[in-house]
Amino acid sequence: MLYLVSGASRSGKTIIANNILKQKQIPYVSLDWLVMGFTNGIPEYGIHDRLFPDEIAEKLWSFLKAMCESMLWLDGDYVIEGEAILPNLVRELLDKYPDQIKICFVGYTDVDVDKKAREIKTYSDGTADWLTKESDDHIRDHIDNMVTHSRRIKADCETYGISYFDTSTDFPGTIEEAIDYLLREI
Repeated sequence: MLYLVSGASRSGKTIIANNILKQKQIPYVSLDWLVMGFTNGIPEYGIHDRLFPDEIAEKLWSFLKAMCESMLWLDGDYVIEGEAILPNLVRELLDKYPDQIKICFVGYTDVDVDKKAREIKTYSDGTADWLTKESDDHIRDHIDNMVTHSRRIKADCETYGISYFDTSTDFPGTIEEAIDYLLREI
């Protein structure tokens, strides 16, 4: 089974993926690692960490699709998480491999930006967290962008029949719902 977890930055993707990793003891790939590999290793490809998530997803899709199909061919279990997946793109894989892929998107369409900014600073361990090193204005701007991205993702999930979980109000409860959904047998 290939587990895909995508959506907005700071919506709980990594928490979900890490939980699946712990429960299933399966390999884990963060799309952030791939994006930084392109950013720092082959910048001429134009895939870099300063693009908006949908731009990264569009540019990365042919590579990511081929990677997913290779993982499916190996017939093992894997979890991939990151922003660089869009519902309209992944629908093709879901149609081709309906019993081999579980995916969900997470986001937050209705949050208090200042409260979310405080939560980001409060709940970060600070060691490898690029966002908490930014100014408060930058963090609020990032959250605004992610609310807009979440709304688009939510609408696209409805259009393409893909599960979306909104962490705007009950973050821990919604994260648990997403994990339960992904780990539920088909």
